[in-house]
Amino acid sequence: MVQKVKLIECPRDAMQGIHKFIPTELKVKYLNLLLQVGFDTIDIGSFVSPKAIPQLADTKQVLERINPSATKLLAIVANSRGIDEAVKHTNITYLGFPFSISQTFQNRNTNASMEQALEQVKYLGTQCELYQKTPVVYISMGFGNPYGDEWSVDIVCRWVEKLIELKMPIISLADTIGIAQVKHIEYLYSTLIPAFPETEFGAHLHTPKNTWREKVDAAYNHGCTRFDGAFKGYGGCPMASDALTGNMPMEFLLDYFKGSLTISPELLADIMSVADDVFL
Repeated sequence: MVQKVKLIECPRDAMQGIHKFIPTELKVKYLNLLLQVGFDTIDIGSFVSPKAIPQLADTKQVLERINPSATKLLAIVANSRGIDEAVKHTNITYLGFPFSISQTFQNRNTNASMEQALEQVKYLGTQCELYQKTPVVYISMGFGNPYGDEWSVDIVCRWVEKLIELKMPIISLADTIGIAQVKHIEYLYSTLIPAFPETEFGAHLHTPKNTWREKVDAAYNHGCTRFDGAFKGYGGCPMASDALTGNMPMEFLLDYFKGSLTISPELLADIMSVADDVFL
């Protein structure tokens, strides 16, 4: 029997590193197909500087053109300006904030120190409460980093505790560059989930395709029931490193969690076909 699992499809993450601009109408076509699947949530866009991520400069236009759905929408924000803009969109449920426990990556990703980013998380919580949104904090570089910044499972746990003190209800551990070790995945979920039962913990695991299953096993078997992915494993953070490591392939997650979410062969074929138009 499969535990109730939330699958979060992340086309935003899949698109953001592509240099050639994907036409807005093609994004809308793809997203409207994804909205038919029945995912718990779709990570649909971001309210960040168009100079930093030009691919997502049309997020507002995309949000105005997608079809209504029971699937909830999540948008990424990185500073108060983005937060203030995102909370005004009634069809957004979740605001996701990338909080890096690598100072180097926090600078690269949001041009802020970790202390400044923590202040932004506080502001995110205030605005989400005011506008009836739910914050989601991603622990970026949650399983290590390529810069030589200090990392350990104890550091992860300490930052999680700080975020829980700020009453963040959903915290997703993010392996931004695909280097997570099974022993660290097992330790973190088996430690954090029992310690903080009121907090929902997710797994945003970028991964080489030959190691995806052992990582999902490690998270799921130790209590994690919220998983991010993207069809065909596209994606990677352009601020993280020169070589992008793709997202957890959503088709692998759908197969792994058989019975949690059913997608018709016809719809899956349509999604895969349009994905080729979007990403190639």
